[in-house]
Amino acid sequence: ILWDKNFGFLKNKPLNLYMSNMKLSIVIPCYNEGKNIPLILSRFDEVINRKDIEALLVNNGSTDNSEEVLDELLPKYPFARVVNVQENKGYGYGILTGLREASGTFIGWTHADMQTDPNDVIKALEIIESESNAKNTYVKGDRKGRPFFDQFFTSGMSIFESLYMGKKLHDINAQPNIFHRDFFASWKNPPHDFALDLYVLFMAKKQKLKVIRFDVLFPERIHGTSSWNTGFASKRKFIKRTLVFSKKLKKSIK
Repeated sequence: ILWDKNFGFLKNKPLNLYMSNMKLSIVIPCYNEGKNIPLILSRFDEVINRKDIEALLVNNGSTDNSEEVLDELLPKYPFARVVNVQENKGYGYGILTGLREASGTFIGWTHADMQTDPNDVIKALEIIESESNAKNTYVKGDRKGRPFFDQFFTSGMSIFESLYMGKKLHDINAQPNIFHRDFFASWKNPPHDFALDLYVLFMAKKQKLKVIRFDVLFPERIHGTSSWNTGFASKRKFIKRTLVFSKKLKKSIK
């Protein structure tokens, strides 16, 4: 299959039609990250020491100067390319758009805010490549060094989701996420918002993939502010959206 009409892709065509010799395609959703884009490209340039890794920067309907920054910098970084989304339809939508453009055997995503070191992407790739059954492996970060209130919030959400969904779901929004493209092909109606992280981790557990978590440091943002984590009110809104999606997801698997 090739995805739904919302993305304008042809149906009933195999995903491997678009495969290449690329080992990893890492999607980086960028929404108003004009100040962080130079930093993340520079850091990826430092840590990528092989030619079979590509970085797909998704300009997810940014309203700042992200487009201009990408146009200026991309020619300097042969490992990177841009996927443009004209209208921001959600965090998950941007990632899904990037994943559909990915050509690697392994695919996944990380954030553009530099709170997750791009070198962690390389670590995740090395972990999944070392597995004898890499096709059925899902590698995900486990955040360390976060403020107490954020850790408390994450722990509470993890406990609730684990009990409600019947699967152990810990630090759901941690980065990076790396997996085989066949796992991606199995998804049905993934959410277009921040619930994408929950959906993917749950599906990995449901399909009995080997889930490997590894420690990643999670410092404060260098530039800009989070598009959703702006205080208690935003967390309450996030909880409400997550609960609504969790209810739909649980109903869909009955």
